[in-house]
Amino acid sequence: MRHEPRDAAYVWDMLEAAKRAYAYAGALSLESYLADHMAQAATERVLGIIGEAARHLSASFREGHPGIPWASIIGQRNVLAHEYGSIDQTRIWVLVTDRIPELITQLEDAMPEPPA
Repeated sequence: MRHEPRDAAYVWDMLEAAKRAYAYAGALSLESYLADHMAQAATERVLGIIGEAARHLSASFREGHPGIPWASIIGQRNVLAHEYGSIDQTRIWVLVTDRIPELITQLEDAMPEPPA
């Protein structure tokens, strides 16, 4: 399947941000995360990057990887950006600890080959 040349850069951005999200929140217990406002802010920021990069991926790339929950990823970014007053930090921590490791694996497997 042919993808846009920019897709590799967006997937790379998502992968790096996912790794950072896990480093910021996944290494902490829920209680430690809830007490650490800097970790919360950093985690929110990189989750926003993941969603923004996903939003810019080509439709053909997203269609070629239906196992990745694109709509949920983009939707989470929209909540973080526009509904920031209602962010549930427990839910963010669960998302990072339960879903981000799988997303990292999916993104590594989906990484486009560099152009020849």
